[in-house]
Amino acid sequence: MLMKTKAVVERIRLCEDAIRRAKEYLDRGEHSSWVGFRPLFVQKLKAGKEVPPHRDWVRNVYLPRMEKQLARAEKVLEQLG
Repeated sequence: MLMKTKAVVERIRLCEDAIRRAKEYLDRGEHSSWVGFRPLFVQKLKAGKEVPPHRDWVRNVYLPRMEKQLARAEKVLEQLG
C-alpha cells in the first residue's frame, strides 16, 4: 500500500509542477520550450525554430486537463489513506 501512495503523491507533485509552469508561461512567457508543451507526433517548426505553444491552447486545453488530473489524483490519495 505504501508504494501506491508514493506513486500517487509523485503524480500529484508532477501535476502541480505542470500547472505552475503553464501559469508562468501564460503570465511571463517562461518555459515555452518545456517538454510538456511539445506535440507528441509532429514537430512544430517555423524557419528552423521550434514554435512555442499557443497561449489559448495552454489556457483552454492544457490547464483544464492538468487540473482535472490533479483532482483525480487527490481523490485517489484520499481513498488510499
